[in-house]
Amino acid sequence: MSYLNHQRYGFLTVRHKGKVITSAFNSQSFEKGLRSIINGPYNLGYVQSGYEHRPDLISELFYDTPTFDWLIMMANNIADPFQGLNVGDRIKIPVL
Repeated sequence: MSYLNHQRYGFLTVRHKGKVITSAFNSQSFEKGLRSIINGPYNLGYVQSGYEHRPDLISELFYDTPTFDWLIMMANNIADPFQGLNVGDRIKIPVL
């Protein structure tokens, strides 16, 4: 794996197995944008029965996609959904 234009214009470009992959992950612009979402406006909610330990279902409910489960976990400083998303827990839902 070789780095081509590390963090140039906020993107990371890598050559891996003969393919060029470009991503904004781990760039300064990505980190800044992520902080603005997590520290920005949010709604407060409570984990209801049937949604405990399931950030994917909470993401589907609020964002119409299960793929923002990681964002809900980051906004609430949760590393393990089995430890932190219990019935009755108050959680932040970032506004996108």
